[in-house]
Parts: sequence; C-alpha cells; structure tokens
Amino acid sequence: MNISASGSHTESMSEFILLGFPCSQEFQIILFMLFSVIYLLTLMGNGAIICSVYWDQHLHTPMYILLGNFAFLEICYVNSTVPNTLVSLLLETKAISFTGCFLQLYFFFSMGSTECFFLSAMAFDRCLAICRPLHYATIMTGQHCFNLVISCWMCGFLWYLVPVIFISQLPFCGPNVIDHFVCDSGPLLTLSCAPAPISKLVSYTLSSLIILLSFLFILISYALVLYAVLQLPSASSRHKAFSTCGSHLAVVLLFYGTIMVMHVSPGSSHSTLMPKIMTLFYAMITPLFNPLIYSLRNKEMKNALRKALEMCKISLKLFGSKSRRSAK
Repeated sequence: MNISASGSHTESMSEFILLGFPCSQEFQIILFMLFSVIYLLTLMGNGAIICSVYWDQHLHTPMYILLGNFAFLEICYVNSTVPNTLVSLLLETKAISFTGCFLQLYFFFSMGSTECFFLSAMAFDRCLAICRPLHYATIMTGQHCFNLVISCWMCGFLWYLVPVIFISQLPFCGPNVIDHFVCDSGPLLTLSCAPAPISKLVSYTLSSLIILLSFLFILISYALVLYAVLQLPSASSRHKAFSTCGSHLAVVLLFYGTIMVMHVSPGSSHSTLMPKIMTLFYAMITPLFNPLIYSLRNKEMKNALRKALEMCKISLKLFGSKSRRSAK
C-alpha cells in the first residue's frame, strides 16, 4: 500500500494536528493516568488469556484457539491508537505525520474489521458445536480451524485497504486540525480541499457492510443455536449450552452496540463529542472488558488462568533464587 502523499498536497501538508481532548493540562494528566491503567490492564488481561490457551493442553480446541487469537487481536487493536494518545496527552504539540496518520487509520480500521470476522467465526464455531455436535470434530478439524483463523486475519486487513488508499490520495492543503484523538476517516474526509463523494461512499459502504453483515451472520447463528437448545430434553443441558455462548454473546453486544452508533447511525458524524466517546469506548474499554467477561463466565478459563498464575509464581521464585545464588 502506497500511502505516501504525492503531488501538490505533499508540499503543503506534511502533518496533522490531533486535537484530542481539549482541556486543562491538569485534567490531561488525569486522563493520561487513567488511560495508562486501562492500557496496562488490557495488555495483562489479554496476555493472560493467550498464555493460558498456549500452556493448557485442555484448551487446545477450536473454541479456545479462536479466543487466543481474539485476545492477541485486542492487544494489537489497543496498540494501534493508545500509545500515541498517551504521548499526545503529555505533549503540547499534538502533531502526527501524514504517513503516520494514514498508517494509524489503516491499522485501526483493519483491526476493527478483523474483530468483526473473528466474532463471526466464534459464533459459527459455537453454532456448529451445538447444532451439529456429532459432526463437530470431523468438520472443525485442526486444519480447518487454522484456515479459519488465517482467513479472518487476511480478510480483515484487506477489507479497508481501498478506502485508505482513496483517502490518502485526496488533496490536503489546510487546515490540518483533526478534532479527534485518532486519525479517523470522517474527520480526514472533511479536511480534503476537494469534494470526495466516491471516497466517502466507498468508506461508508465498506464500514457499514462489515458491521451489518457480520452482525446479521452472528444473529442467524444464535437463532439456530437457540432453536437447537430449545430441543434439548433436560434443563441442565440447556443451561450448559447457553453458558458456552454467554461470554461470546456479551462481547458481541458490547462491541457492536458502540460501533453501530459510531459508523452506522445516521447523523453520528455531526457531533464532535459523540465520535470521541464512542471511539474511546470500543478502542479502549471493550478490549479491557473482553478478558474479564471470558474469564469470569468460563470455568475452564478460570482454571487455566489459575494454573498460569501459579506457573508465573514458580518461575519468579526460581528466578529470584538463581539471582540470589549468583549474587553470593
């Protein structure tokens, strides 16, 4: 992808100013501390899920392999925007280079698209496990699971490539102030010196399609799950089936509830505060809650996390004893 500015707008526009959160320096320091805590907890929580899935042999199943990749995706997702946001809160100048802005735009939207594909894949996995339990092992083999994971990553990173290329080729001759804390397509399109109806149409259409189609697929999957569960004879079987889907369904509602307001709801771009709040929620808060939701509602994940913590304690003790021996 060639996102370097070319032509006339290279000379007049070499950087953008991310306005971020226009408030007093004292309040920006408070935001920095709050966002830093959220960022560290997100990395630790999702990192713990990855380690648990990797270390625990009982979790080497398609459901948890998808979950491990999803946790890794969340780490990449927050790293695409949060570090730059934290730095800008401490600096008076909120500048970001032209190339850096479009790289952030590409990775931020690619991660979001990949998340939609992974949530759909996880819904498909649960639907297959509950609706076709006898054929699940033969359908969702290790190779098929691997292909599904690779497809989610590839489709996610290809989905928003064309809009980013289109927007990066628009003429930007000033002003260069983006009233946001991330490089978003909406503010960038408003800064263009020339009308860009095709870029706007492509960007809005692809954003809406990935959100609505993936959400519709998940709804259909859970409709089939609900129908299959209601056919089960015992209440305990129904409760067990619902419990395996509860965590994923909670994450789906949390993610799509905020992202639809941001990218699908008509008129969502007219307010300057609402996009910031919604972006802040699904870019920072949702990745923080996801590991909590999965670990609190899943007994196998709780046991795996407990084992991972015990292994970390043992490793720290061994490391400490070796350090004391070497010091002596």
